[in-house]
Amino acid sequence: MNKFAWGVVISLSLILVGCAPPEEGHQIQPFTYIDQHDQPFGMEQLEGKIWVADFVFTNCTTVCPPMSAEMAKLQKRAKEENLDIEFVSFTVDPTIDTPAVLKQYVETFTDDPSNWHAITGYTQEEIERFARESFRTIVQKPDHSDQVIHSVSFFLVNRQGKIMDEYNYIDETYADRMFERIHQLR
Repeated sequence: MNKFAWGVVISLSLILVGCAPPEEGHQIQPFTYIDQHDQPFGMEQLEGKIWVADFVFTNCTTVCPPMSAEMAKLQKRAKEENLDIEFVSFTVDPTIDTPAVLKQYVETFTDDPSNWHAITGYTQEEIERFARESFRTIVQKPDHSDQVIHSVSFFLVNRQGKIMDEYNYIDETYADRMFERIHQLR
């Protein structure tokens, strides 16, 4: 399948995914995976914290680089507003995205990765199930492709590990709305 056809498939899939956001207050399943420092990371490290999650992969040729640039802007804004927020990027291509690859990827977007956690350490099937069950979103790696279908949203999670809202990064007002909600959750 050519790149144009894949682009159409991915675009339509993302539009359809956007039609069914996770319900507010949906609980994230407990998890422990591996971060970009090759250390265990999961709900235990996020306990009692507000966090923003997304799904990306380092070999992405479309939405991931701009999404990660947006994540860096969110991180910078949180620091400027003195907000203690964690940022969590789940790779949707765990075979390629090792801790070392993820570390280098995050460092291309921020000079302070201390609160930006890039997560791997699971199988493709596990991340597809985790995304579907915890975030109510699609992750799908088509056979014979190096690209992965996934959400273009940021998910705001409260201190109890519940999704409070979903923000499409393409919406120009998402960041202001997200930070307004973060201030409400503090």
